[in-house]
Amino acid sequence: MHYSETDELEKAILVGVITQDQKEDQVDEYLDELAFLAETAGADAVKRFTQKLSNPHPKTFVGTGKLQEIADYVKKEDIILIIFDDELSPSQTRNIENAFKEIKVLDRSKLILDIFAKRARTAAARTQVELAQYEYLLPRLTRMWTHLSRQKGGIGMRGPGETEIETDRRIIRDKIALLKTKLQKIDKQKETQRKGREQMIRAALVGYTNVGKSTLMNLLSKSDVFAENKLFATLDTTVRKIVVGNLPFLLTDTVGFIRKLPHHLVDSFKSTLDEVREADILLHVVDISHPNFDEQIQTVNETLQDLGAKDKPTIMVFNKIDAYTFVQKDEDDLTPETKENLSLEELQRTYMATENYPCIFISAQNRINYEELRDLLYEHIKDLHVKIYPHRMLY
Repeated sequence: MHYSETDELEKAILVGVITQDQKEDQVDEYLDELAFLAETAGADAVKRFTQKLSNPHPKTFVGTGKLQEIADYVKKEDIILIIFDDELSPSQTRNIENAFKEIKVLDRSKLILDIFAKRARTAAARTQVELAQYEYLLPRLTRMWTHLSRQKGGIGMRGPGETEIETDRRIIRDKIALLKTKLQKIDKQKETQRKGREQMIRAALVGYTNVGKSTLMNLLSKSDVFAENKLFATLDTTVRKIVVGNLPFLLTDTVGFIRKLPHHLVDSFKSTLDEVREADILLHVVDISHPNFDEQIQTVNETLQDLGAKDKPTIMVFNKIDAYTFVQKDEDDLTPETKENLSLEELQRTYMATENYPCIFISAQNRINYEELRDLLYEHIKDLHVKIYPHRMLY
């Protein structure tokens, strides 16, 4: 599904389940995000279907009655794409595809992989995405994939008694091995590049996808890093030398984190995430205008924990304050205060009092509190420089 701005959007429906682990309001938000992912990939999500189940149906994700309801709508409205909000098992995928025949069936992981494939620019990112795609594909092979044998010559490649699907599995395993070898070489090259940047503090921008990291990178570095209001606008690691006052440091923009990120992508994007692991300080960028930014912070922190980077020095950068809105409570309203009722000033006081890290509230787009951010960066990077490179004079 390779999409350009001139292509017609594919009509899609979204499917999610409400379970004991995923409450209704959570599923609504996940489907909002899935719709945004679909739009980024080039699809128009025209309708959503949800069902309350104790757990997703092991054979068809939703129950047979709901599946028939979806099938009736698909036929009536000429839908060509169905997107499920969780990763489907290989058997679920087969059963659903059999039920819908010619309709394309994607799960959240496959949709994200498609976006990554479209947005990868460098050889490293393309190799990482290709590896993730093959690792996703391997357990899902059916006879529709037998064309893979022809890519490698077909004749003479099939062993005695080996079926076509076994041949395809072997070919994909060979491709995975070759891609991993290629990535190891790329990782060594990147490691050499990182060693060449010694004697300079390294900072990394981290955060949920679409929070404004690339916009902030552009502002600080006065460069032109690709940024737009779509998920995963940036895949490739970008490193820029920044000078604040008399102090130079390196700033890295990294791929945005997201809930339910396919583990294939986390594994294959190891070299991108190495920049996070090896950073001296993190700038955790948060979209404060997002209604559930707290949950996005938690997702990023969990990913950082998995990377062994949770305890690094961190500055919380609450971005997009120009887009923040709140509901003013009436004076006689005695219901408990919620985040939605707090003004920006109240929210700032709350986070500055409770966060373990220094916080700053900015708008990268409109340069609000930009000088304050530079001052805060200078203060913390200078302290790190003196601590890590005590014998190297500042410029």
